[in-house]
Amino acid sequence: MRVSWLLYKHRLARNTRWRKPGCFKQALLTLAHLRKNETFSQLGAGFGISQATAWRYVDETLDVLASWAPGLHEDLTGLGEGDHDIVDGTLIPTDRIRAGKPYYSQKHRKHSMNVQVTAAPNGTPLCFSRATPGRTHDLTTVRAHGIVQACLTRPILVLADRAYLGAGATFRTPYLHHREQPDPYQQYNRDHAWLRAPGEHAFAQLKSWRLLRRARCSTHRISTIIQAV
Repeated sequence: MRVSWLLYKHRLARNTRWRKPGCFKQALLTLAHLRKNETFSQLGAGFGISQATAWRYVDETLDVLASWAPGLHEDLTGLGEGDHDIVDGTLIPTDRIRAGKPYYSQKHRKHSMNVQVTAAPNGTPLCFSRATPGRTHDLTTVRAHGIVQACLTRPILVLADRAYLGAGATFRTPYLHHREQPDPYQQYNRDHAWLRAPGEHAFAQLKSWRLLRRARCSTHRISTIIQAV
């Protein structure tokens, strides 16, 4: 219902002419596309519209939803002085392999897009970054999207894995070669992993939308889809 109201306001602002599919039907069309990852031809057949119309309606709704996505600075202001956040990355598999080299991750052996998340201590996602090619390193991605600079503006502890070594003073990563270190270092790594584990809940919420389990769309649209979700 909320998506329908956002579309209604969008149509009023643009003074859009009357359309046969109403705002509720357009919202349902988009949610079905995100949840079930059906093609536009299947969506058009199910909703009684053409393939081009289905694509146009979904694209419009995604842009409207993405415009309401909060920024990183807005989310960090909601954290208290004693809180911490979790930064981690995940890959969105894609089948667009024409320009395969930038999008191919040697580590995971697949074509994908790299997405970074900033999550609250309980695993609630605060902000997702724009998607970058899958071969991009996690540390390079968080620096490029200003996540490191944003976390430095507030005295908030940031927990991350070893991929973020050297990110900055507020980032805390596990010790290297902890098995060769005394017991306090091993206990620190265990506690660090326990506090960082809820960050996986944010990716579970993201991947609950089947479209992001294997994206068939253009790689340029994945960032908009993530912000809309």
